[in-house]
Amino acid sequence: MWLFFTLATTLIWGAAELFYKKGSHDNEKYGHLKVCVLVGAVMGIHAVVTLLTEDVNFELMHIVDYLPVSLCYIVSMALSFFGIRFLEESISDPVENTSGAICSLMCMIFLGDKISLWAWIAIAVILVGILGVGFLEKKEGRRVNKYGKKLATIAFIMPFGYALIDALGSFLDVYYLEPDITPLRNVTADNIELVANTSYELTFALVAVVLFIFMKIKKVKFEITKQKDKAIAAVCETAGQLTYVYAMSGNGAIAAPIISSVCVVSLLLSRIFLKEKLSAKQYLFISIIIVGILMLAIIEGE
Repeated sequence: MWLFFTLATTLIWGAAELFYKKGSHDNEKYGHLKVCVLVGAVMGIHAVVTLLTEDVNFELMHIVDYLPVSLCYIVSMALSFFGIRFLEESISDPVENTSGAICSLMCMIFLGDKISLWAWIAIAVILVGILGVGFLEKKEGRRVNKYGKKLATIAFIMPFGYALIDALGSFLDVYYLEPDITPLRNVTADNIELVANTSYELTFALVAVVLFIFMKIKKVKFEITKQKDKAIAAVCETAGQLTYVYAMSGNGAIAAPIISSVCVVSLLLSRIFLKEKLSAKQYLFISIIIVGILMLAIIEGE
């Protein structure tokens, strides 16, 4: 079943990326915080429903136990929401989804898995693609001209920050979702996924409350009825997170790079619905990244 949940996560999160981009605007200063609030709200609602309808055996200390993983995911997503305001989805998403490759590398290094020659080649392919995308972004300088050098640089760094921090979260999940060694207290193989996911969702809900209060203090205009795309993205994010936990608990080292191919889904959706147009060279290097990610997924699945 872990493979079913892995593929479901890939498709759902691909759709989420599309609506994140549709709902993000470069002139909306606190747009990334608004997305965080909506995602946290939907996740909080889902967490409450889970607690009321499932035999989770949840304890408040689970939130504390799972906090390192939750913070990795929340911080990485906030970076992504900021960067997506200024970057094409076709560029940011492939870079962000190298997190699966980084996670696999961390599993190999820290958990003792051997790195095959082909795995190293796949990682090298991904690196070439990333360097190529970065070089072209700097060479063309479109965002520098539009947003200024400082903001353009910050925006382009965001996907890389996401990839690193999300990879750390995925790596920790491999550890946290192993019943025999998990730091989560009083959990079993039957409820560990629900406990972990509920802990994450409640943490995100608490962060959303803090951010909402912050925006109220700042008197930021935040009309929920005008946030349809952000809300749809939040629902997809929550649904994908639920399937993701089950995917990672089944075979995390393999699931992570497969889920990273979500960039293929988002790339196609962005091209179809957002009419994003990149240069032939940009598509070439993005394709190289995707090929490397898929290579690693196939290698790890053997």
